[in-house]
Amino acid sequence: MFEHIKNKFPFPKEKWRKFLGCFERMEISAKTLLLKEGEVSYHAYYIKKGIVRAWYNNDGKDVTFQFFLENTMFSSLESFKKGLPSMVSFETIEPCILYKINKPDVEAFLEDVYENKDLRTLFMDALFERIFDYMKHFFSFIKDTPQQRYINLAQQKPEIIKRVPQHYIASYLGVTTVHLSRIKSKILKETSL
Repeated sequence: MFEHIKNKFPFPKEKWRKFLGCFERMEISAKTLLLKEGEVSYHAYYIKKGIVRAWYNNDGKDVTFQFFLENTMFSSLESFKKGLPSMVSFETIEPCILYKINKPDVEAFLEDVYENKDLRTLFMDALFERIFDYMKHFFSFIKDTPQQRYINLAQQKPEIIKRVPQHYIASYLGVTTVHLSRIKSKILKETSL
């Protein structure tokens, strides 16, 4: 189940067994709030099945910030690491099978990572991948039209287009659901010409 993580971090088998033994399996229904904005995060999650979204409240309006799909670990990084109130909420979109791990277990794992220079580099690369995703999303709001943001999402993450309700996609793209419908209609007309 955690093969892609094990491939990124080549630990001895006994350390992997110990680390993986710290995860608690959870079956969660859709629309379950895992962490509420303003709460402190004490857990990280691995998604075996389902989709989770990160969102925040902007003057009473729900704004989707990121989606997490299968084989992804997530947490509110700033809250988890520093004990600060989370800037986002995490909510399941579909029924999910998640594996939850507590902060002390992650910290013990990271101590082992930091002791090994090669593993530390791999971990930092993985962390920067996530930061790079945030940066791409942020810069797309500056330089791309909503239509281009939709096209990029459809090309780079087609599973989101197929599985996520339109109102969450519209929020993620920074448009209304009506505007998203117009964008999709326009793209359909342009591709059928």
